[in-house]
Amino acid sequence: MDEKKSKILTYITGFIGLIGFYFFVRIIMEGDTVLTEDVDAQNSVLSPFITYSIFLLIATSAIAVVFSLINLTKNPEVLKRTLLGVAAMAILLVVAYVFASDAATTDAMGKVILDGEAGSVSKWVSALINYSFILGAIGLGFFLFDFVKSLVKN
Repeated sequence: MDEKKSKILTYITGFIGLIGFYFFVRIIMEGDTVLTEDVDAQNSVLSPFITYSIFLLIATSAIAVVFSLINLTKNPEVLKRTLLGVAAMAILLVVAYVFASDAATTDAMGKVILDGEAGSVSKWVSALINYSFILGAIGLGFFLFDFVKSLVKN
């Protein structure tokens, strides 16, 4: 990146930081007790800060996705590896869904908890929990493999 673009991005980043600092100072000046008790103060001080934060989150996510897609289209080899990775993740999700239970969610006494009825929502929750366990086990396996490999190398 050339120096002119870098300088422009530095100014934009500084401006975004100054806006965040302005909201931070407004919140500090109001104080905790006012913000917890006065709804009007919450709306006038916290609401713009939350809106600004949501805008930054959406803008950052959009920029990350757009530039990732641009880089993937420029490098077909990376695109192929990425699609293989996404396919592997999809296969693991299907496996997790197949082994998921769609039974009702119960408490310690065996009573069905509120909104814990059996069905597709319960099956998806169970599937995503299983998916997290599968990914965690794979990550732990790679960590242990790398650890043992580094011990053997030394």
